[in-house]
Amino acid sequence: MNAPLHREIPAGLLNDAQALSDVSAQWDSDIVRQLTDYITIPAKSPSFDADWAGHGHIETVMRNAAAWVEAQKVEGLKLEIVRLEGRTPVLFFEVPATKTGSTETVLMYGHLDKQPEFTGWRNDLGPWTPKYEDGKLFGRGGADDGYAVYAGIAAIQALKSQKVAHPRIVGLVETCEESGSYDLLPYVDALRSRLGDVGLVICLDSGAGNYDQLWLTTSLRGMASGVLKVEILTEGVHSGDASGLVPSSFRIMRQVLDRLEDSKTGTLLPQSFHCEIPAERLAQAQVTANILGDQIYKRFPWAHHDCGGATTFALPTTTDPVEALLNRTWKPTLSVTGADGFPEMGNAGNVLRPYTAFKLSLRLPPLVDAGSAVQELKTLLEDNAPYQAKVTFESAGGATGWNAPSTSPWFQKALDDASQAHYGAPCGTIGQGGTIPLMNMLSQGFPKAQMMVCGVLGPKSNAHGPNEFLHVPYAKKITAAVAHVIASMP
Repeated sequence: MNAPLHREIPAGLLNDAQALSDVSAQWDSDIVRQLTDYITIPAKSPSFDADWAGHGHIETVMRNAAAWVEAQKVEGLKLEIVRLEGRTPVLFFEVPATKTGSTETVLMYGHLDKQPEFTGWRNDLGPWTPKYEDGKLFGRGGADDGYAVYAGIAAIQALKSQKVAHPRIVGLVETCEESGSYDLLPYVDALRSRLGDVGLVICLDSGAGNYDQLWLTTSLRGMASGVLKVEILTEGVHSGDASGLVPSSFRIMRQVLDRLEDSKTGTLLPQSFHCEIPAERLAQAQVTANILGDQIYKRFPWAHHDCGGATTFALPTTTDPVEALLNRTWKPTLSVTGADGFPEMGNAGNVLRPYTAFKLSLRLPPLVDAGSAVQELKTLLEDNAPYQAKVTFESAGGATGWNAPSTSPWFQKALDDASQAHYGAPCGTIGQGGTIPLMNMLSQGFPKAQMMVCGVLGPKSNAHGPNEFLHVPYAKKITAAVAHVIASMP
């Protein structure tokens, strides 16, 4: 793909209506079909598929994406699948600058690996059985985040079709993100000289407060995860014979977790797991709370039951919109995401179980170092075990969170203009409770770069859970918004 480059017109002259029309047509005629095929492939991240190489699903989605990108024949684009021994592959592409005097690079990021199936899917849906319904494409991975490479290329094509000048663009699409991106840093090191001087990062792996405007992610929480195991016996014994004398491994587990969390409030007890919230983020949370109101917590699928003829819903930790935003973005929180040592209910006899194991997911505030947190967590949980039980915490690693750099005037204007053009409202700002390990790496490597961290994971899109969907009308507009921002880069 070394066709001569056409003469380009200056940046900032992108026709937004035409760009949206072009990308919408591509979504309707091709991208939705590509993502439908992608959803059928169980390309689970390595942490959830130890034999990922043997199964070949990650290889399949990588090759399919690469073949599609090459088939678009984007002027000047060069692509390769980069492989390091024993690691998941990475897709790398680059498009040369057409803007006179441009020295900075735009880095586009996405991933193709997926979370596991989970349970609770609607009867007519499933993780690997895509369904397109009312503008929503249901299935695992379409929104998180298989669409990113397709949307990114479509945005570049929108610039090319109007001959709008643009800076150099590179793409980095990994297949280890849902496992914490432990394979990515070696690739970043290997490709560093080819990344160039990154002035803008476009990451389409984040969320949206609603589907009515563009949303810029301003922070991401970090994470420390692992398996906490409490062993009290070498084998199960008759509960009638042993209970009352042999302490329950589950009760010991509760005591150990009480060191970490106040079970009444959910507050994490070690002060080192907390950080001061920057004043700018507090102010932004107030603005966002005014936009979203009680939908911040009402959007979740709360359990409910009948009580005296009225329907009673389970309650959130707070109904204050500002506090709700901060709780899920700047406060540490513990979740138990899996358990072992428990027989299924139908096979649960009167046996005192020998051990209890929980998979822990500790979300950390953006400014807390994950490496230090993992070490402190291990010491806190393992030391001085009740009844001298065998208590072990096997870390699955950690990822430090991210706080966005200050927004430059050109970037803020480009975001607002793009949002107004395609949604009729200014760009909103919102912190996210999830983790994208690459963002902290990139901020450290390219401290002056602007970070366009956006995504399609809006209300009820339910990434990682049942009934995950990609909101296609929103995705079309965010694709066109990306083209606008690139065209506006000075």
